[in-house]
Amino acid sequence: MPVDTQSKLLRVLQDKEVRPVGGQTYYKINCRIVATSNRNIQDAISGGKLREDLYHRISQFTIHLPPLRERREDIEPLAEAFLKFFAAMAGKNITGFTPRAMERLINYDWPGNVRQLQNEVQRAVLLCEGTEIDVNDLSIPAVSEGGQAQPQLSLLETMERNAIIQVLKETGGNKLEAARRLGIGRQTLYNKIKAYGIKI
Repeated sequence: MPVDTQSKLLRVLQDKEVRPVGGQTYYKINCRIVATSNRNIQDAISGGKLREDLYHRISQFTIHLPPLRERREDIEPLAEAFLKFFAAMAGKNITGFTPRAMERLINYDWPGNVRQLQNEVQRAVLLCEGTEIDVNDLSIPAVSEGGQAQPQLSLLETMERNAIIQVLKETGGNKLEAARRLGIGRQTLYNKIKAYGIKI
């Protein structure tokens, strides 16, 4: 909110009355303000982006919500709620996550917090072809034992990886036949299997 608008809001909160634009009459109000921010409040105040007097006026009771990586116990119920919602929207019968998929969700640090988790589940629902979301449907990288994230696949790479896995299943692991069906050379298929970490 622009600083000049903040001063007007502060006046409304102090006087508990408003005057419509172009009007002459003031009207009494009775309201409560619920405000959220993902910014550092003190930095915003010192940087002149937030009036300190307005902050003290609306911060009578504050709640600090830790990032998702600091409350991993919330990841599973949130993911399941998002899954139920998006599966219904897509008209898909997806009942849950495989243990491996849920483990990956829980171990990921979620720099984008709940919004990123929501988008990830929605994307997985669209890609999922079975009744459970598996790691192949996820775009987030696995975390190695050293705590380092493995390279993240793009949507196109994820779709290609899933296509390779599907054809390998259909051919019983016959790489020559799988390469023929995919329209690529056998060595190219070997390289992609290795690059995508596909286990046969």
